[in-house]
Amino acid sequence: MAALALTAVTTLNSCIKEIDPQSSTVTRDQAAAAPGAFENFVASITSSLNGDFTYGGSSHYPWDFGYPSFFLQRDVMGSDIAVETSGSEWYTTWYTSGTGLGPTYAVCQLPWTYYYGWIKNCNTVLDLAGAEPDEEHATGAGIAYAMRAMFYMDLARMYAPETYARNQNAETVPIVRETLGLAESTENPRATNKEMFEFILSDLDKAETLLAGYKRADKFTPDQSVVYGLKARAYLTMEDWANAEKYAKLAQQGYTVMTADQYLSKTEGFNKPNDSWMFGLTYRSTDPNITENDADSSWGSQMIVEVSGSECGYSANYVGPKRIDAHLFSTIPETDFRRMCWIDPALDEMETKAEILEALEPYTDDPAGVFATGYNVSARASLGCIELKFRPKDGEHLNQYTAFTVAVPLMRVEEMKLIEAEAAGMQDEARGIQLLTEFAKTRDENYEYGTHNEAYYNTSTGRFRNEVWWQRRVELWGEGFATFDVKRLEKGVIRSYEGTNHVDGYQWNQQSVPQWMNLCIVQSETNNNSACTNNPTPVAPVGNSDPFTWE
Repeated sequence: MAALALTAVTTLNSCIKEIDPQSSTVTRDQAAAAPGAFENFVASITSSLNGDFTYGGSSHYPWDFGYPSFFLQRDVMGSDIAVETSGSEWYTTWYTSGTGLGPTYAVCQLPWTYYYGWIKNCNTVLDLAGAEPDEEHATGAGIAYAMRAMFYMDLARMYAPETYARNQNAETVPIVRETLGLAESTENPRATNKEMFEFILSDLDKAETLLAGYKRADKFTPDQSVVYGLKARAYLTMEDWANAEKYAKLAQQGYTVMTADQYLSKTEGFNKPNDSWMFGLTYRSTDPNITENDADSSWGSQMIVEVSGSECGYSANYVGPKRIDAHLFSTIPETDFRRMCWIDPALDEMETKAEILEALEPYTDDPAGVFATGYNVSARASLGCIELKFRPKDGEHLNQYTAFTVAVPLMRVEEMKLIEAEAAGMQDEARGIQLLTEFAKTRDENYEYGTHNEAYYNTSTGRFRNEVWWQRRVELWGEGFATFDVKRLEKGVIRSYEGTNHVDGYQWNQQSVPQWMNLCIVQSETNNNSACTNNPTPVAPVGNSDPFTWE
């Protein structure tokens, strides 16, 4: 928890191993004196984003695989991902969004453990670098400032009951700076949106300066373009449209949007950095999440369907795969190549297995395996809306230890294109429509503006932002943005409608931001930090809502 995050330096894979025989923790002086210590601590900031069982230690929880797990925790809270069942699905707690997310329950500790651990790693680097880093420490400090800003921006958007643009005084989470003492941490209130975003932008300003001229070895470490991207996200949330547009444009320099061939590649689709990826992470063959528990506690196990030959992987062989919301899928035109990221429900209407296998060939190099997943593994006994966006490494369908060692995107230029379009349109709608149309035509050459304004999107955001939101929902599906967008656009959740593929009993309709999207702070934090308030424990709706009628 934040209040106790100051007691020791976290020992990580790439960190030094020296320990104090009395306290069994690394002291600051030891860390500073050890050869290569600073570089190792800097490397640990990004290397610790995934791979270890950070929450459970040796316990093999299937959602304990690092940063990408939070994509799914957030996204299943809304409409866009339909899980298989309410009982055997590992993300049930977030999908059913009830008291299990409350402060006395175990999963409430999950984001607190991860995020404040990552922030601690950043603070260690900043403490070692000093307030005015010299040339030797400048890049490391810049990386730490950028990552700390990213972590706090996530936390602010997960915990604040209202966004910055709606209420600058809404409470987020306590800020733990590298200079915060242990005594201060026990009386450390939640920062307001205003305080938090001032802190985030201050960190990003420092990162922008310190990373000027830095040439990274790969896309698994942030550089100045990523800082620009983070600023674009922050200003989008703040609805500072001029700055959101400015930094989204700066962030795009040197990147190009994915082509249809890249997007739909059966061997490299969303598993390997390309010219659109700005920042990402990668699972390594030596990671505990890969080597232990048959690699079942990994991103690949949850999101890579085409590994049926391994007899491992929850998505392919046990519980069943994640699916796109049936209505959202139905709104994707056949001329939009992104539609091929999910299996058309029309295949379920075919009469013979041979017909279905043939129809699966454009989707996958493993039609027999995907067929088995849909009809033999899935509780739904169907293929419709199964996702194939995230592919196994190198097209490996048998060995999960290879198939799951994939990269995962954390920031893509497409996100920046959509931020630029939205921000431009909020200043000059005609200019925004032009930018949005230019982007959309890279996905669907027949795109016409104004075709995605479904009735339940409340009118407060207007047709233009609804169109941008639709593009974000399709383009960034499964990448962790769904809840953030619902909250900042003040949308809702529609799961009950004719033809829904959401789980019976959890087919809810709510046309305002659900309370359950405001995470609770774990009780151990409020017990040890007397100044820290909390959000209400969420209360889930009871039973299905009446079916919504689409206009």
